Amino acid sequence: MKRHTGSALLALFLCALGAMEPARIAYSEEINKMAKLTPVLFVEAIEPCLSFWVERLGFEKTVEVPEGSRLGFVILVKDNAEVMLQTYESGEKDIPALSGDFRKSANFLFVEISNLDEIVPKLDKASIVMPLRTTFYGMREIAVREPGGHVVCFAQKQ
Repeated sequence: MKRHTGSALLALFLCALGAMEPARIAYSEEINKMAKLTPVLFVEAIEPCLSFWVERLGFEKTVEVPEGSRLGFVILVKDNAEVMLQTYESGEKDIPALSGDFRKSANFLFVEISNLDEIVPKLDKASIVMPLRTTFYGMREIAVREPGGHVVCFAQKQ
């Protein structure tokens, strides 16, 4: 992809002032660069999910938002991976217009890791939905249903 010279921010500013036509703005890769993509998994209760994500997989809880006597939202981080858990109740309060949609959404997370053999023993009590396999496209994979009901597939390149 071609990298543009000059200041794209200056071009946007000039466009906003009417000194430059929008069609002449050259967007750079930096303006369109995604900094991070984080799934938000909606669950009935967060507490049962923490043993899976924190104790077994080694994620660290970096943010927690209480909702009465229980958690309504958490951010979990490990290495360059991040996942957010939010209760249905919290989501419905947060975005009432979507209250009927939170329970309809199905999520399937595909997590590429460097050593599948390290993860497999930690999944011994999880509900396995896809046994360990090697695919035609060169991945070793196993998929489980985590306590919140979401399917998580762990994969390693061969």
